[in-house]
Amino acid sequence: SADLNPYYSERSANHQQGSQAGSEGGAFAKSNPFDIDSLYGGDVINKVMQYADITSNMASKMDFDVIHAHDWMTMLSGIKIKQKTGKPLVMHIHSLEVDRSGTDSRGFVYDLEKKGMEYADLLVPVSNFTADNINQYYGISKNKMSVVHNGSRPVEAFKSRRRYKEKTVLFVGRLTRQKGPEKFLDIAAKVLEKNPDVRFVMAGVGDYFKSVLEKSSYQSIGNRFHLTGFLNMQKLNYLFSVSDVYCMPSVSEPFGLSAVEAAHFGIPCVISKQSGVAEVLSGALKFDYWDINKAADSILSLLNDKVLRKKVVSDASKNLESITWDHSASKIIKAYSEHQFI
Repeated sequence: SADLNPYYSERSANHQQGSQAGSEGGAFAKSNPFDIDSLYGGDVINKVMQYADITSNMASKMDFDVIHAHDWMTMLSGIKIKQKTGKPLVMHIHSLEVDRSGTDSRGFVYDLEKKGMEYADLLVPVSNFTADNINQYYGISKNKMSVVHNGSRPVEAFKSRRRYKEKTVLFVGRLTRQKGPEKFLDIAAKVLEKNPDVRFVMAGVGDYFKSVLEKSSYQSIGNRFHLTGFLNMQKLNYLFSVSDVYCMPSVSEPFGLSAVEAAHFGIPCVISKQSGVAEVLSGALKFDYWDINKAADSILSLLNDKVLRKKVVSDASKNLESITWDHSASKIIKAYSEHQFI
């Protein structure tokens, strides 16, 4: 494999030069194609094109069996490497432009996704939900796909003492249209109408932060609705450890790993049907993202019904046994073999 780190820095370049002196890798390190300070700033599309040129030139001098690309930023690279080497191209689809920007979204990213997926020999969507979207909005046959759900790493779950008496309902994710943060706010308002002794915590940042903050004040639930902003993993784990229900109201969620993380902490989940994780967390309570009343009723039931809560947590615990990266890797190897790539 190539020691190609997209997160370029002077330090990493010096390390590569020291360990690869006189090699092609050392020469590459000196080329300084990416700058860590502006990797995701400026002209990202131009950087995607640069990356495709660099990787395709490197690949033409390497020996390998399969090209495996992930999402739109590496699709052009995958296409160029296949054109130069003739090796089979697998594209792993974690997220789509129609998830992020809506089903009517068109433009450079959508066009590149469509071209890349048409050019690939095999697509690996992370859920049947994503496979359906690829088929419906990009016109690509499901015969070209092998669905492989994401896995998760086991965590050492723990419980912490809350600093307040109310029950806690948690949301974790980017505050963007795709994740449904405003739906979470509406669900909170519905729950608080029937049970004011509940706190709702929204952890994350994004372009909806300001509108959600303003709307929570307008609805007069600000004293029970808290936006934390960005939190590191240690603080997120603390939130998991004090929460009673996890709610994921995503509008379009290819997978939804945060719900799996919540399940690891023994938190019952209420998740939208428009998500990949709904396919593997069969024990979770599910709702259509637009059905605010059903979501609120599910949360109230879990807060009030200990028998239901225990069943949902137990069912999810059984589901977690098969939501592992080893299981996902085995399915990818099987897909390689079925398509005679290895």
